[in-house]
Amino acid sequence: MSFYIFKNAFLVGVFMAFMIGPVFFMLLKTSILKGARAAIAFNFGVILGDISFILIAYFGSRNLLEKIKDDPRLFLIGGLILIVYGIITYLDKSNKKEVDQDHVEVPTANNYFKLFFNGFLLNFINIGVLAGWLGIMVVVGPTLNMDPSSIFWYFAIVILGYASTDLIKILLAKKLKKKLTPLVIYRIKRGMGVLLIVFGAFFMLKGVLPKEKMNTLIDKVQIESFDNS
Repeated sequence: MSFYIFKNAFLVGVFMAFMIGPVFFMLLKTSILKGARAAIAFNFGVILGDISFILIAYFGSRNLLEKIKDDPRLFLIGGLILIVYGIITYLDKSNKKEVDQDHVEVPTANNYFKLFFNGFLLNFINIGVLAGWLGIMVVVGPTLNMDPSSIFWYFAIVILGYASTDLIKILLAKKLKKKLTPLVIYRIKRGMGVLLIVFGAFFMLKGVLPKEKMNTLIDKVQIESFDNS
């Protein structure tokens, strides 16, 4: 696996870890009230939920992706999923209320198994998370030639980036909780929505433009970014 793909997978994990939602706040709340070990147990459940979604996305779409992996229209499908997910995130009217609305109570005792189960359940019932992983699978799978080993390591690195970022959130929970005002949360979620829409539009463009033109466009953007820096 090239360094570019490794970096890309790690950054995807970091991005997913900062998707503001009930899991995000429950992780902070658990860390503050019960300590780091309890939050880590809760987070293991969350990660198991993500792994379950990744497996569903992989096995649910594998046969279709195997048949059309060289079809550029596949990028249109993956891009469209990301755009829809981004629009839903951007327009979510519950953003300003989530800081005070935790849907799962933190157990009064340090029952690590219950915390683990709560983390898994809270993440697994969020169908939007499945949509996000499905969009990533549809885009990434064909670029890795649907090779099971390459896909495994790609998403293993994604989970590594996700877990590493969550560990930092756990350790900085008290500071993050103070800084995450409703307005800040609202702006972060809208920013995440915009990024998902931009990524989706990029992949849709990749499905429309010939490969040579797309590579030229990417090179041009990279050169302009380098010059500006």
